[in-house]
Amino acid sequence: MASETMEMNGDADRLREDREAPQQGRRRRMSAPLNMNHYANKKSAAESMLDVALLMANASQLKAVMEQGPSFTFYTPIITLISISLILQITVGVLLIFIVKWNLNDESKHYQLNVLENVSTALVFIIVVVNIFITAFGVQRPNTGA
Repeated sequence: MASETMEMNGDADRLREDREAPQQGRRRRMSAPLNMNHYANKKSAAESMLDVALLMANASQLKAVMEQGPSFTFYTPIITLISISLILQITVGVLLIFIVKWNLNDESKHYQLNVLENVSTALVFIIVVVNIFITAFGVQRPNTGA
């Protein structure tokens, strides 16, 4: 009888350990240190992919406006805004290359990286505002049909 009780207690302990083991594993995985360099590189890569997508959209809009020619009502403002957007996007792309190249774990680079991150964020905001105006002025493709 005593051996059965000890066996049951042993089973209960094993069950408790089995239930707690996955939770402890989850805690360990969640508390793993964040590799800031890896995080920053992923963030910059995602931002640069969005920048490329917007660059392609602006190039397409520029082509559409140029196809319409100077007879388009907002020809000069749209060409100017699209050009500003393209220049800013190329600038942000170059900044992101520098940000990714530098090691975030090197504390001597923190100030420079922080400045570059702030400048790129401000430029991205300006790009968004410029593209809102581009959309507001409207870029229509010329009618090729009757």
